[in-house]
Amino acid sequence: MKKIAVSKKELGEYEEVFRALAHASRRHIIVCLSQKDGPMLGGEIAEQLSCSWPTTTGHLQTLEKAGLVAVKKQGREQLYTLNLDRLDVVQSWISLLNKGIK
Repeated sequence: MKKIAVSKKELGEYEEVFRALAHASRRHIIVCLSQKDGPMLGGEIAEQLSCSWPTTTGHLQTLEKAGLVAVKKQGREQLYTLNLDRLDVVQSWISLLNKGIK
């Protein structure tokens, strides 16, 4: 069997991103941000979800820690944007699978 040529760093990145995407609410946040033309306020995101504000902020923090969203303070509010470059990790993983299937 051929040894898989994936670095520990790459495996760590896959794990970090997919762990953040493992929860349905966090995937919902990613979809909301992808559909919005520009940043969203935390409150706007919370309105889209069926969970409490503390739960929403926890999800946003998880996504931020994984590098999937960026946050910028604007006065008392926080603006969230999707980090499309970080989603390249997902595409890289899919490409890796496609190589193995072919």
